[in-house]
Amino acid sequence: MNLSFDLFDHSERAPEIEAAISYMAGHGETDRGAIFTRPEVVDAILDLAGYRADRPLHRLRLLEPSFGAGDFLLRAAQRLWSAFERGGGSPATAVESLRNAITAVELHQTTFDLTSQRLVDQLTRQGLCPHDADALCASWLIRDDFLLTPLDGSFDFVVGNPPYVRQERIPAALLNEYRRRFRTLYDRADLYIPFFERALDLLSDDGVLGYICANRWLKNRYGGPLREKVTNGYWLKYFIDMEATDAFHSEVIAYPAITIFQRATAEPATRQTTRATEAGAAQSLPVMVEALLGSPCFDGVAEFKLDSVGSAPLLLDDIPRLVLLRRMERELPTLEQAGCKVGIGVATGCDRVFIDAMDALPVEPERKLPLVMARDLVDGHIRWGGKAVLNPFDESGQLIPLESFPRFKRYLNAHRDSVAGRHVAQRNPDGWYRTIDRIQPGLLETPKLLVPDIKGEGVFIMDEGRYYPHHNLYFITSGEWDLRALQTVLRSSLTLMVVATYCTRMAGGFLRFQAQYLRRIRLPHWRNVDEHMRERLIAAATTKTQDEVDTPVFELYGLSTAEALRTRQIADSARVGKGLLQ
Repeated sequence: MNLSFDLFDHSERAPEIEAAISYMAGHGETDRGAIFTRPEVVDAILDLAGYRADRPLHRLRLLEPSFGAGDFLLRAAQRLWSAFERGGGSPATAVESLRNAITAVELHQTTFDLTSQRLVDQLTRQGLCPHDADALCASWLIRDDFLLTPLDGSFDFVVGNPPYVRQERIPAALLNEYRRRFRTLYDRADLYIPFFERALDLLSDDGVLGYICANRWLKNRYGGPLREKVTNGYWLKYFIDMEATDAFHSEVIAYPAITIFQRATAEPATRQTTRATEAGAAQSLPVMVEALLGSPCFDGVAEFKLDSVGSAPLLLDDIPRLVLLRRMERELPTLEQAGCKVGIGVATGCDRVFIDAMDALPVEPERKLPLVMARDLVDGHIRWGGKAVLNPFDESGQLIPLESFPRFKRYLNAHRDSVAGRHVAQRNPDGWYRTIDRIQPGLLETPKLLVPDIKGEGVFIMDEGRYYPHHNLYFITSGEWDLRALQTVLRSSLTLMVVATYCTRMAGGFLRFQAQYLRRIRLPHWRNVDEHMRERLIAAATTKTQDEVDTPVFELYGLSTAEALRTRQIADSARVGKGLLQ
């Protein structure tokens, strides 16, 4: 059998790397991340990947990166043999014809030996003599670390169930070597992440990767580099959410999913849609595979374009939600395209100087603005705490000359060390007294909806044009929408679902209502909202009953009964606490 050397420099490995590999190879199944796959799952992946006996598999190449007990390897070899015989092959020509058809890697010595013997036995049952079966097995199997072993050429198929190994179980020398080689091994990523990276890199033109694997990388932080890689060069053809069924022979904590990727063409416009479904008790896995491969209108199959960019989350953990979101994104403009503007309040860089009680700031009245802060938003209203912020800008947005406001100048000079020591002041010495954010002319008097950054649910409160927002508040203005009607839309379960889907949660499950997430909200143009619906939306702006908010909004967006129920469930589960709506 083959025992290979380093992929990158092909020189003999350092002793500490060899020692670490030997250490990993000696682990039991749990420690080395070995989880064995049920036959129906293996068949599903092979079918979806296109590794079927009616194709000339003997002229194609398949790679199995961690073959373990042979769940994928043995069934793939059966299909290969059927295709070989169908194409006129015979045992006499098998070794020469099939020597490059399969490459399979396994690190654990005992597992390697047992599966090798099972493969030899299978080949002899198919008519090969023991000598030829041994020879073919020797050309196919490599006992080594897949992430380090050199492999010649590219592959038409990569299939398997990569190992689940946390970084703390990997010896430091080996982990450092992995990090040197694989850009996707980021943050606290499990070992299966670089198994994805290397497999994707080894695909031929139009090559296909089919894995059953944990789905955490689709959304969480450590999956970012891998998401960037797949969205920039690969097409997710099929996805099956396996959370509701048993994919493995043993119970595992990780939520699994079947993902089938194909290397994409150079022209993004030719990238096809993703077809996805959820496994469950209602349908068998073979039926779901047939549905994914069959009619676009088959019940239970969602078809959509991911439209993800870079490392953004791949929202595949809830297919009905994703279909609804994609439909809205396809049919409706964004919040800002619909005539609304999202902004953030003023950051000063030195609040203890720039912010104080209105009466306590010893400057000219025109140099201070009433400031609304997140803690002033109470029970759906603004209860102003009396704070003010210094305003160093004139009505055109330019810095004022300090000589024109002697009290303002005297106060700032008294605190010059603190104010001038800020980074923004050091970058602009002449404007050392400016706030970090330019105070926008006219914003104080502009009616706006105020949005706290961190909340357990959506809080959107009307300011009729009396206050300037602090930096922990976002604001939304509109020259098109009635702000009361917009307030109802933004307080709805539909908006909460959108924000909860895209945002990163804080400790305790709190949501982030940042501009980047607010801008993802879809909204019809006000001119397309009929008069009766306008009146209903405006009337529901201040109600504290969720149903009274949601009912007109769901109708506005054309949600079906099932979509409305699902949206409400998602929003309810996203809320932290069950206080009154605000």
